[in-house]
Amino acid sequence: MNISLANKAAVVTGAARGIGRAIAKKLVEAKAAVLLIDVDEDALRETKDKLENGHSRISTLAGDLTDPAFPESAVSHVVQSFGSVDIVVNNAGYTWDSVIQKTSDEQFQAMLDIHLVAPFRMLRAASHWMRDAAKKERDAGRVMTRKVVNITSISGLDGNAGQIGYASGKAGVVGLTKTLAKEWGRYNITVNAVGFGLIDTRLIKPMEDAETNIAIGERRVRVGMQAQVREEAARMIPLGRLGTPDDAANAVFFFCSPLSDYITGEVLVCSGGIHF
Repeated sequence: MNISLANKAAVVTGAARGIGRAIAKKLVEAKAAVLLIDVDEDALRETKDKLENGHSRISTLAGDLTDPAFPESAVSHVVQSFGSVDIVVNNAGYTWDSVIQKTSDEQFQAMLDIHLVAPFRMLRAASHWMRDAAKKERDAGRVMTRKVVNITSISGLDGNAGQIGYASGKAGVVGLTKTLAKEWGRYNITVNAVGFGLIDTRLIKPMEDAETNIAIGERRVRVGMQAQVREEAARMIPLGRLGTPDDAANAVFFFCSPLSDYITGEVLVCSGGIHF
């Protein structure tokens, strides 16, 4: 099935690598205009170069999503660039893991800020434009379906030892999603979430891999998994393998496409069948 999003403008956060890049690629291939957002300006530029390939409707915005002023700037940027905002994918995030007795206030708040507060602020910023546009379309006798896709995790759905902050933030995303689906149904905006399992990105690479030592502002955070734990977890997946960024992007794209126009307030688990 050839799905065209040629008349849509999308925002993807955390778009410079991994799952975010794969999501952006799906949207670009469907001919959507796409704003790529990431804190890593160099990786963002590289992703834009890879995705463009004659596709002129790609823009980038580098910045810190946890800055309270940034989401308003992001929404203004996409509207100024493309004249609309029709799809919002809140994908940005990282892990900073510890058991509760070793988790500092800073660490716990950092997980809430990127996984829950940043999506809330992005959607609050987008709400003014999206609601006003929906009202004008309704008055003109036209119907336009818009899409929000938030990213959660099986850690947020089932809990996961050692991820008290990450799991709490991702659990909050579910409440955000289900509540906003009820608030925005009247504007013909669907709001759904995708809960990922073990997707093979730098967040679950073996800890010995240099990619797992990442910079978050002035802080460096060790992500990844112990190699033995990663191997054991992979063996528990009923489908017999780790997920790929493309697997993850396919699930998100479903919620961005017209195939899901009558689905809202739902969480789709993309985990190969594993639950923690």
